[in-house]
Amino acid sequence: MAIQHRQSGMLTIENEDFHLRKARLADADAVAEVARRSRKHFLPYLPDLHTLEEDKAFFRSVVLKHNDVWLAEVENEIVGFCAFKDGWVEHLYCLPAHVGKKLGSTLLTTAKEAHPHLQLWTFQKNTRAISFYRRHGFMQVKQTDGSGNEERMPDILFEWRKP
Repeated sequence: MAIQHRQSGMLTIENEDFHLRKARLADADAVAEVARRSRKHFLPYLPDLHTLEEDKAFFRSVVLKHNDVWLAEVENEIVGFCAFKDGWVEHLYCLPAHVGKKLGSTLLTTAKEAHPHLQLWTFQKNTRAISFYRRHGFMQVKQTDGSGNEERMPDILFEWRKP
């Protein structure tokens, strides 16, 4: 059962295993590390295009400044996050040891509660993510050959609308 607390104008959502909170700029490095570790584990076929320092700078100067970013924490360690803005889920990553524990679902629900319509991209080879998003009501809109993404990997655009 989730428990919601409001402290200092921030909503914290807790359950027995983890809690959610809104990210602060100071969380940027840890968020970048979660994204990097998750991508390396679940998407080993992707090229490694950036250094960890470049990833940290990107999350600090772009992701946390232009998105709502919610974190899942276990014992004060960031183990997952979702970055979203009006109409888009930009990033959703959880550390491998914490996948399958409802963190991703809870983070995605946070984005869905904030926006009546969301879109997101995922790689065609990422069958685990494809199944996850379909279970959460996302429908495939189109597929591409990957020419529009930095990795040059075929991808899929998904869309969700609040019923």
